[in-house]
Amino acid sequence: MSASYLCEHAWLGGPQASTDVLVEVSGDRITAVTQDATRLGAVPAGATRLAGLTLPGLANVHSHAFHRALRGHTQAGQGTFWTWREQMYAVAERLDPDSYLALARAAYAEMALTGITCVGEFHYLHHGPGGARYDDPNAMGAALVQAARDAGVRLTLLDTCYLAGGIGTALAGVQLRFGDGTVDGWARRAQDLGDALAADPFVRVGAAVHSVRGVPADQIATVAAWAAGRGAPLHAHLSEQVAENDACLAAYGRTPTQVLADAGALGPRSTAVHATVLTSSDVAVLGADGTGVCLCPTTERDLADGIGPARDLVDHGAALSLGSDSHAVVDLFEEARAVELDERLASRRRGHFSAAELLTAATSTGHASLGWAGAGVIAAGAYADLVTVRLDSVRTAGCGASPQTAVFAATAADVCHVVASGTVVARDGAHTTVGDVGKALGESIGALTR
Repeated sequence: MSASYLCEHAWLGGPQASTDVLVEVSGDRITAVTQDATRLGAVPAGATRLAGLTLPGLANVHSHAFHRALRGHTQAGQGTFWTWREQMYAVAERLDPDSYLALARAAYAEMALTGITCVGEFHYLHHGPGGARYDDPNAMGAALVQAARDAGVRLTLLDTCYLAGGIGTALAGVQLRFGDGTVDGWARRAQDLGDALAADPFVRVGAAVHSVRGVPADQIATVAAWAAGRGAPLHAHLSEQVAENDACLAAYGRTPTQVLADAGALGPRSTAVHATVLTSSDVAVLGADGTGVCLCPTTERDLADGIGPARDLVDHGAALSLGSDSHAVVDLFEEARAVELDERLASRRRGHFSAAELLTAATSTGHASLGWAGAGVIAAGAYADLVTVRLDSVRTAGCGASPQTAVFAATAADVCHVVASGTVVARDGAHTTVGDVGKALGESIGALTR
């Protein structure tokens, strides 16, 4: 299927947007991009006109789809990450493949409405209550794959190894659903999943180490080797909390970053998620190894994690990407500007990241972290992902067509048209296949919480 889009303004990279840009599409790829198309007489009859600022598709690098059920239910009272975790476990305890499909479909459709065309799902809810295996040991993963297809977004399923309830502590309670018994058991199940999806053009299977809390240090290398053998992305929660670092130092005499480095779990295909509480040596190691770092600022502030050293990490060579994590907010524009604004709070200075740098984190760098080379840019040969932001809303009116408007003025509510892999998935703020996404979210979450 072929289509043509005439963008009033389009961000093609760099500090400015271009005007009057024709984007031609065949199947799931962009075939040509022409600037000043009207002046050149290059606009074909029937081209769809996109009023506003069109961006490449956004990549949500770190998602836990079932956490969407927690929004609005975990903000009352006081506590810490650890008390919030108990509320999260209560939701995890109630899910089965059918309810997970319904919730994830609605959560991914919400993402599509906000301009997210690819999501990295950090998937550890593998089994039934008490750890009982479903007839298909990957039934929960299959539900996520179907959910992404239904919502029209590409998926990198980061199959997560989760073997311990803490350093030196066995899995217990609802955590039993997360584990495969041994790291070899995890690898066999993940291999079956990866093989089954190897020919799917809209799904990638990667690996994840839940954390140094969730995988013993002497077993992390097996996960890293599995990912390396497939040329697949490898992600890990890293140093999200001070307590995690303290426990790691007490048990291993090393920081979590050092533990991952020693296990061969860092490098250009790897992404450290959060990286909030780091030493200067940790920052240097992550940068020197070319490891990516995914920040999730709206979750990190919601859970009182702290502010990670974003600028320092990037200056040392780490590639920055963004995620919505717990889905307290699903808005990659908010995640992007929060990186800069959090740096301002921590340093009492302005101007650490340009808008173009932050958009790059939300687009091409994010896609690369998830294993989608040639995505997140508007260029011939790239995936046909186009996200159009209104420039006449109460937030964006008068701001102009620039990367600064997208990052520092717009919100997800300003996204009005989304093309993902060549297919229109959102038009005038409505999802083209799921329908009423708010109703779908309400029904799927209500079924879990009532």
